[in-house]
Amino acid sequence: MVESVVIVDESGEPNPYLLGVYAPVQDEITADELTVIGRIPADLNGVYLRNGPNARFPMKGRYHWFDGDGMVHAVHFENGRARYRNRWVRTRAFEAESAAGRSLWTGVMENPKDNPFGNARGLPFKDTANTDVIFHRGRVLASWYLCGTPYGLDPLSLETLGADTLLDTLNGDFMAHPKVDERTGELFWFDYGPRPPYLRYGVVGPGGTVEHCVELDLPGARLPHDMAITRNHAILMDLPLYQDLDAARQGRYKLTFNRELPSRFGVIPRRGQAHEIRWFEAKPCYIYHVVNAWEEDDAIVMDVCRVSRPAPAGNGSPLSRMISYLKLDARMYRYRFDLRTGSTSEGYVDADHNTEFPSIDARSTGYPTRYAYNVSVADAATNLFDGLVRYDNVTGAKETYFYGPGRYGSEAPFAPRDGSTGEDDGYLVSFVTDEREGRSEVQILDASRISDGPLARVLLPQRVPLGFHATWVRSEQLR
Repeated sequence: MVESVVIVDESGEPNPYLLGVYAPVQDEITADELTVIGRIPADLNGVYLRNGPNARFPMKGRYHWFDGDGMVHAVHFENGRARYRNRWVRTRAFEAESAAGRSLWTGVMENPKDNPFGNARGLPFKDTANTDVIFHRGRVLASWYLCGTPYGLDPLSLETLGADTLLDTLNGDFMAHPKVDERTGELFWFDYGPRPPYLRYGVVGPGGTVEHCVELDLPGARLPHDMAITRNHAILMDLPLYQDLDAARQGRYKLTFNRELPSRFGVIPRRGQAHEIRWFEAKPCYIYHVVNAWEEDDAIVMDVCRVSRPAPAGNGSPLSRMISYLKLDARMYRYRFDLRTGSTSEGYVDADHNTEFPSIDARSTGYPTRYAYNVSVADAATNLFDGLVRYDNVTGAKETYFYGPGRYGSEAPFAPRDGSTGEDDGYLVSFVTDEREGRSEVQILDASRISDGPLARVLLPQRVPLGFHATWVRSEQLR
């Protein structure tokens, strides 16, 4: 088992996001002979990749969980065997700090005035490409949560192929969660910035170039994180959570949640112009992640993980307030936007269970889906994913699987079996880390019966720190 190293920040307090199951690892390894408990299904062929933050050097100021350099961990399944590897995402900032041998950037909670450079749209923070991994046109794109440069990765070797400029047609940044329509080969994205235009929306065609881009008017700078698509539309967000401008002028990062403002959802034709967008209003909230959206009669249905109280609770030290900001508290929620009347209806799908980091059958993004697979968020001070939840849109049933005491998982994408004919005809795959033993494994579950527990557990030679988003790349996509 490869040991982790101790990385610290300058807060003077133990930072939980640098310790235990979050502690970074420094070694890039490749392992072909892995111990398997149970049996890897022979019809599970493809690669599971998960991105996440992994600090390399002692931090200047307070370390925020979003500050760590991107590191992708992957397990390739082929003919009942598994291979593991992990690699840094070699961003422009990563290479600059490698040359210096130390941190050059402060984190998102500190004054950024001396940072060497930021992103294309004027955010002065370090673009780490540590947030999501999206497969499009033969490569994986690593993204950053505040909009940054998409970095191409080879899905098998994890070699960083460099900044992806979309054949020199990308002028700006990508948000964290672009949407890919596998049926058309298109990729949909937005970016935003602190100065007008506050929001831009674009479409990458199947040939890999930006074929459509429009500027959209917002009342001011916002912090949207995700979007949705349907067969004919894209849905963008104007949510009442934004950076406090007075604090920003003083070099401090502070978010304001304005309950006097509604949440607004902009529905625009996939390749529509700015004047064609229609705004639908709803109760104030914040949304990190969309489950899926689709068209139904003359309406759009959109399922999300909705946060009703995104501002931190209570006071305390700067570090404790930062940890409070990070804590996820979301519920499965459904919107229905009536395209005839312009009205919005909304309500909970599951008002009781804190679930997030949703996944669906990626082949059906933007089209009606029956199942959603979310992580269960543990009742803890930090973000710990203690199990999985399967939602059935048809019956309303909810099925759960929990990893057990002291064991925490990752986002678990749906992995279709070879010849799969349905959105639960396959598996869920997740990294699981045991905080007591300091060990990690990959668990494989039958997506149609997750409560039965893992079909196989693949033991790993290195602990995988808890992280962010994952994807599954099918074997035919690798070809």
